[in-house]
Amino acid sequence: MAETAVSLAGQHALPKILEAVKMLRGLPKEVIDITDELESFQDFINDADKVAEAEQDDGKRHKIKERVMRLREAAFRMEDIIDEYNISCKDKQPDDPRCAALLCEAVAFIKTQILRLQSAYKIQDVKLLVRAERDGFQRHFPLEKRSTSSRGNQDATWQKLRMDPLFIEEDEVVGLDNDRATLKYWLTNGREQRTVISVVGIAGVGKTTLAKQVYDQVRNNFECHALITVSQSFSAVGLLTHMLNELCKEKNEDPPKDVSTIESLTKEVRNRLRNKRYVVLFDDVWNETFWDHIESAVIDNKNGSRILITTRDEKVAEYCRKSSFVEVHNLEKPLTEEESLKLFCKKAFQYSSDGDCPEELKDISLEIVRKCKDLPLAIVAIGGLLSQKDESAPEWGQFSRDLSLDLERNSELNSITKILGLSYDDLPINLRSCLLYFGMYPEDYEVKSDRLIRQWITEGFVKHETGKSLEEVGQPYLSGLVHRSLVQVSSLRIDGKVKRCRVHDLIHDMILRKVKDTGFCQYIDGRDQSVSSNIVRRLTIATHDFSGSTRSSPIRSILIMTGKDENLSQDLVNKFPTNYMLLKVLDFEGSAFSYVPENLGNLCHLKYLSFRYTWIASLPKSIGKLLNLETLDIRGTGVSEMPEEISKLKKLRHLLAYSRCSIQWKDIGGMTSLQEIPPVIIDDDGVVIREVGKLKQLRELSVNDFEGKHKETLCSLINEMPLLEKLLIDAADWSEVIDLYITSPMSTLRKLVLFGKLTRFPNWISQFPNLVQLRLRGSRLTNDALQSLNNMPRLLFLVLRDNAYEGETLHFQRGWFQRLKQLFLQSLDKLKSILIDRGALCSVEEIVLRDLSQLKTVPSGIQHLEKLKDLYIDDMPTEFEQRIAPDGGEDHWIIQDVPHVRIWSEDAEEPLHIFGRSHH
Repeated sequence: MAETAVSLAGQHALPKILEAVKMLRGLPKEVIDITDELESFQDFINDADKVAEAEQDDGKRHKIKERVMRLREAAFRMEDIIDEYNISCKDKQPDDPRCAALLCEAVAFIKTQILRLQSAYKIQDVKLLVRAERDGFQRHFPLEKRSTSSRGNQDATWQKLRMDPLFIEEDEVVGLDNDRATLKYWLTNGREQRTVISVVGIAGVGKTTLAKQVYDQVRNNFECHALITVSQSFSAVGLLTHMLNELCKEKNEDPPKDVSTIESLTKEVRNRLRNKRYVVLFDDVWNETFWDHIESAVIDNKNGSRILITTRDEKVAEYCRKSSFVEVHNLEKPLTEEESLKLFCKKAFQYSSDGDCPEELKDISLEIVRKCKDLPLAIVAIGGLLSQKDESAPEWGQFSRDLSLDLERNSELNSITKILGLSYDDLPINLRSCLLYFGMYPEDYEVKSDRLIRQWITEGFVKHETGKSLEEVGQPYLSGLVHRSLVQVSSLRIDGKVKRCRVHDLIHDMILRKVKDTGFCQYIDGRDQSVSSNIVRRLTIATHDFSGSTRSSPIRSILIMTGKDENLSQDLVNKFPTNYMLLKVLDFEGSAFSYVPENLGNLCHLKYLSFRYTWIASLPKSIGKLLNLETLDIRGTGVSEMPEEISKLKKLRHLLAYSRCSIQWKDIGGMTSLQEIPPVIIDDDGVVIREVGKLKQLRELSVNDFEGKHKETLCSLINEMPLLEKLLIDAADWSEVIDLYITSPMSTLRKLVLFGKLTRFPNWISQFPNLVQLRLRGSRLTNDALQSLNNMPRLLFLVLRDNAYEGETLHFQRGWFQRLKQLFLQSLDKLKSILIDRGALCSVEEIVLRDLSQLKTVPSGIQHLEKLKDLYIDDMPTEFEQRIAPDGGEDHWIIQDVPHVRIWSEDAEEPLHIFGRSHH
């Protein structure tokens, strides 16, 4: 009887076993299918969103939005299942390598199969859910069938955009010549007393763009300057801290420590402004009480200091009158129709062969411009959108009609807000998510592009492309948002790539409305303590007393934005590994945070972890459990040694640390995904070189304390690094010779830094076709090194310092250095003359001459440099300074047309002279 029962049970179980085996075999294909289906489902959701936005009936619109939210929840379920498979099943590894091999493998195999089977059943369930939700939506609110050609045209446009160079100009300032001249006069002329100059206007009219442009033109007329973005939610401490940091950065000083009260910050700022003629731009001031916080700090030296303010509220300007002279400049009037059309055409036809508006599009362009209410931000946004479309009269005519209908249907909405929303709707799917990510950051926040793109990659917004790193793919994503005028560039690198960026506050408002409806993210500050929905995917915590969730949460990313003045509670930090198990991004950058929980290893999904500029002093051993980690940033922390367990992180691509953080190199070679590593110190046993040599994906290599005996091994290492972009070699001391022979063409190398003696100029340097920056220090070259460098096609930045060159004459001959933008010469003790032939250095914008003790005469031919904007004369011989002095210097005529010249002495508290064409 018992045997029969067992036999029957086995017969009943067999079909289920066979079914399970079949499901396991088909699982990889099922994951691919559901990944593809997720993309098309997201398209469906976006179309459903548009139906909701277009609905005029409030009640019906609410019902549609409820349905759309159900669609999103289904999409999030799909994302969860795909992530669980990729992390828990696809790459499952035994937890304990010390266990008996066979037993470990058997247990791990069984665990993996169970997880895979669970994933297979979940996929079946979610497919049914998605189908039901899609069909249910279509029954109640039918969508028109998507045009495949429309999607194809959008993708083709995106590909075209990716091929274009980054386009950045000051074209947002059109028709404001008189305004510019007025502001410039008020800033540089007039009364000696401190004066507040206020630019007042509605949102989007161009206040910030105008003020920043004028500020950039005149700031070098002043002894010190600072630009501070205020925004709505400012604090007095934060405002003064930012101002102090800017003033210190200008002098290359570290901000003073232990200065955190309003009184101490005010005192420090006053000390730095005392007896100085300064200009400070406070951008985006909302509240008149702002003046109460900074009035005492901005000391009145009675020497023509100026404070420039942009604001939407004229009361802000009037409030300052109680203790200061005030000039108010209103920008309330919009652009003229002619000016608006000119601005629109600059953006809409930026990729056309001649950049002009075709005859058949002139009337339609004028129609569209009129609908933008002559507001620059709206015009720029719509122009950027249309620059991606075919220049076809029927297509543009349809766009104009659609725009009219949208604005009529949403008459209660601000028209500029609606226009910005249309620009968002026109974005490719991946760029929409990239733009929404700015909602994770505070209003007016300037985010570093490297940080932003790495976060996009972690989130999965950036898709793989053959032959490119994800970072290389992500750069055009950012360029695409800049092209469309949805993202503003705050600063550029020397090679023209974006260094920092931000979004206009109106676009930030639009983003916040989008993320609130979609569950994309939530920003929590002191006014909002709770997560608004159980499907919110990303969280920014901007308050130190956030209580957090008490249960497991679907949140994937957390950014801590509390700043240095608010200590993050240890209790909150301890909750992260327990309550937010699905985290991919955990970023503490710049927060007052000193405690890393031991159970950090619970966050097995984590890909991005940043402790940059925090107070942590060590990393826990449990970090070795973060097997999916791709970025670890501990720059600017107190971490002096990395735990050995770091070597377990085989997927890590960015290991970001400064040179004072030591690392166990013996197992690093197994981390073959690494692109960035801390500075390397070569050991005599060859362990470091051998391990680093295994890292074929390396993009940046810094070698400290180089010695001649390491030459062969280092050459061998560098020659086998096919993707290297930055190379720095720092000799152990100034007598040590860097005598390398590089045979690799290194077509990817963009930056080269050599600190140490060179017996001859290395010919291999001139063979790097894409080198942008070259810094030589202590090289002691005696031949004319410029001969080998002058034809480098992409060199933009050249530094020769600390006797890098020991000749008496530097001669820049005709045709040399055609693209060079910045030339920096310092402490070349034997240099007596600089000759610049006509036709040399024709692109140079900035020259720095510092501590050249034997150079007594002005560089001959400097008057030929038509693009030279800035000439800095620092710690130069008295005779040199006298010859170019504006009050009778015999060689002053040579530099009189340079827009900005500054003479500075290390012993002086302020510049000895500031003059140039811009001061006339």
